[in-house]
Amino acid sequence: MTLGATDQLYYDPWHAQLNADPYPMFKRFREEAPLYHNDTHDFYALSRFDDVNRTLVDYKNFSSARGVVLEIIKSGIEIPPGVLIFEDPPIHDIHRNLLARAFTPRKINALEPQIREFTQACLDPLVGGARFDFVKDLGAVMPLRVVGMLFGIPEDYQRRVAEDGDKYVRTERGAQMTDNPDGVLTDGQVFADFIDWRTDHPADDLTTELLNAEFTDETGGRRTLRRDELLMFMNVVAVAGAETTMRLIGWAGKLLSEHPDQRRRLAEDRSLLPGAIEEILRYEPPALQAARYVTADVEFHGATVPAGSALLTLIGAANRDERQFGADAETFDITRAPRQHLTFGVGAHYCLGNALARIEGRIALDEILNRFPEWNVDIEDAVFSSSSAVRGWDSMPAHV
Repeated sequence: MTLGATDQLYYDPWHAQLNADPYPMFKRFREEAPLYHNDTHDFYALSRFDDVNRTLVDYKNFSSARGVVLEIIKSGIEIPPGVLIFEDPPIHDIHRNLLARAFTPRKINALEPQIREFTQACLDPLVGGARFDFVKDLGAVMPLRVVGMLFGIPEDYQRRVAEDGDKYVRTERGAQMTDNPDGVLTDGQVFADFIDWRTDHPADDLTTELLNAEFTDETGGRRTLRRDELLMFMNVVAVAGAETTMRLIGWAGKLLSEHPDQRRRLAEDRSLLPGAIEEILRYEPPALQAARYVTADVEFHGATVPAGSALLTLIGAANRDERQFGADAETFDITRAPRQHLTFGVGAHYCLGNALARIEGRIALDEILNRFPEWNVDIEDAVFSSSSAVRGWDSMPAHV
């Protein structure tokens, strides 16, 4: 199917060609069909900021407990315990509070020197060369190392974790996660040997904290995490944390290559770095959409979305809504005045690791600019990776 600006209104998260540049269609949705229904796959979609924000906040009418990926919701598979992003309160809040102890400002800020040191170690050997790959040389390795710092995961385990996550998050272009021959969701067993070892060798890390943490569960009983819960906890944090920052770094390379004037300003004035990271996150969110299961009839724009429906919140569309970001919402601008975007979600599921991802992105861009103040990406050799869960680059090579 070939779709252009003059074709029918159509979107689905598995359409590889459309997902390469969905924004013209998203703009049409915001204006012509703010509540869209896909007859082929039977799901609804929202594209305006206020509608998406409302949906993500209202976990009672729009549930995550059946999954937040469209094909998982449609499949009706049973969600295993411990998949934090596939839970609703109160169990979600209980599990989130356990993980939140790793993401206090003190702990996150304490990681900054280690993140910078590792980033420098990745980049220094490349100085003097002609090429640098934003993803392969940094984005694919640094975020997972940071997760390793949090959990105390040894370096030799980190590659195994990355490979396991790739099997489930990555899909063939146009394929669904439910097509995966290895299953839809990992069971987290990649962490099993490490958890056994850490049980016998406790340390000052999140794994040891989670092994020993007592909490009151949804039944009112006091207990520690079951083994299957802890395995899934670790997998969710490792995969989600690595994917977000990896995509952020890849998009940073592409966008700042396409806007050399803004890159030049950034190189000259590093106080613009936090705003630049926000704009990259807004303009090209690593997760283009998030799905919800509708638990009761709800109304949008004079139409009813019936209970039992699958609803897609188009985060990429909401992040470019002129109603929230002004008439220039489709323009990339690192000096844009701060406004709330939805890349990290909102409400109960607001990303726990948002501050860490922002720090990682800021450090990565700072250190890249220190060594390579100018670059041109080789888009012909870049490798685009898109699934219904994530969207970004597996390779973003640049001439420096």
